[in-house]
Amino acid sequence: MPQLLTIGAYETKTHLADLLRQVRGGQGFTITQRGEPVADLLPAGTLARRTGMAAAQQMQRFMAQASVTAQCDVAALLNEGRD
Repeated sequence: MPQLLTIGAYETKTHLADLLRQVRGGQGFTITQRGEPVADLLPAGTLARRTGMAAAQQMQRFMAQASVTAQCDVAALLNEGRD
């Protein structure tokens, strides 16, 4: 995803239709009020993708740090949990 562009709240209100076309094309915006960031205008689904990517990265870090202390039979563990 491209870097978020910064835009003021007044300009956002004035040019909303154009901004939405740009967002549909993949561009994101950080909306500010008096110079302070207050919201991000992002393409639909961006948050879900970011959340999924963050979860995958967290799992990769965990797996890299975890040490295997004993061999385990995954099939036996799965069967153990079944009725």
